[in-house]
Amino acid sequence: MATGVASASAASLSGAGSTLVQPLEALWASGYQSSTGTSISYAGVGSGTGISDITAGLVDFGASDAPLSAAQQGQCPNCVQMPWALSATAVGFHLNGIGSLDLSGKVLAEIYLGQITKWNNSAIKALNKKTKLPNRKITVIYRSDGSGDTYAFTNYLYHVSSAWAGKVGPPATTVSFPTGVQGKGNAGVTSILANTNGGIAYVAASYLIQQGGLGAIAVENAAGKFTYPNLKNISAAAAAFTSVPSNNAISIVDPPKRAKLAYPISTYTYVIVPKNTGKAALLQGWIRYALTTGQAFGAKLDFAPLPSAVVTAASNTLNSLS
Repeated sequence: MATGVASASAASLSGAGSTLVQPLEALWASGYQSSTGTSISYAGVGSGTGISDITAGLVDFGASDAPLSAAQQGQCPNCVQMPWALSATAVGFHLNGIGSLDLSGKVLAEIYLGQITKWNNSAIKALNKKTKLPNRKITVIYRSDGSGDTYAFTNYLYHVSSAWAGKVGPPATTVSFPTGVQGKGNAGVTSILANTNGGIAYVAASYLIQQGGLGAIAVENAAGKFTYPNLKNISAAAAAFTSVPSNNAISIVDPPKRAKLAYPISTYTYVIVPKNTGKAALLQGWIRYALTTGQAFGAKLDFAPLPSAVVTAASNTLNSLS
C-alpha cells in the first residue's frame, strides 16, 4: 500500500538508469500515479548513466543492476542504495530452427573472448549432443553503454573462467570485450540479436521473453546443472544468500553448489537516492510502493518476489532518508 504522500496531485519524481528494470518500473509508475497522483518519469539510459545522473543531482533517483563501487560511493557520499527488484541476465541466441542450448561458463567465456567462433565447435557440440548445430559464424553482441547486465554477465564469467579473469579482468558496467558488435540498451541488443542469424547476446530476461522467437541458453551453475532464468531458478539463487550487508549490496551471481536449482546470472537491481533531500517523503512513498504492492507486477516480466530479509533491509534504509 502506498503511503507517505499527501496532496500529491502535482507531485513528480524523475529517475534514470537500468534498462533491465525499465519494463517493471513502467508498471510501477502507472500503478503509483493511479493510486497517489504522483507522476514518475524514468529514462532507461543504462546503469552507468543512472549512477552518474544521481551523483550529479540531475534526477531524483537512479537505478542500477550493479551496486555502487567504492569509488562511486565516494563520489556520492550522501547516496544510499536499496535492492527493489530481483531478476536475471539471460543469454539469448539466434539460430534458425534451434530454440534452446546448454552452455557452460567456460564455453561462454571462450565465445566472448573470440576463441570459439563457429556454432558447430566441438565444445558446444559436446554439451548439445542431440542438436544438429550449423557451421555458422558466431556473432557476439554486447552492450555499448554502461550496463548492470554487463556487470552481472562479466561477474559470472570472472568467477567461472580464469582465462576471462586474466584477459578481461574484474566485473564492471563497462568492459573491453575482445570481439563482437555493440548495441545500446537491452532494447538495442535484443534488436540486433533478432536480426542476426548466428548471434549471441546477454540481455535482461524480460526483454528475451517479450521479443519472442529467440532461443534461450541454459547456463551451467556451480552444481553442474543447466538452468534457465525462470522465476523458481532466480528465487533459488537469491535464497542461497541469506544475509544483507550494511550497504545493501548483494551479489547472487554464481551461487554455491548447494543451490542446485539456481540460475547463475541472477541479480538484484537497485534504486539509488540521496539522503536529506527535500523530496524524501515523496521518494519514501514511491520506493515503498515498489517494495510492496509493486512486487506483484513482476512475475510476467520474469522478476521474482524479493526475499523478506531484503525487503526489511531496504525498508530500514528507506526510513533513514529523512
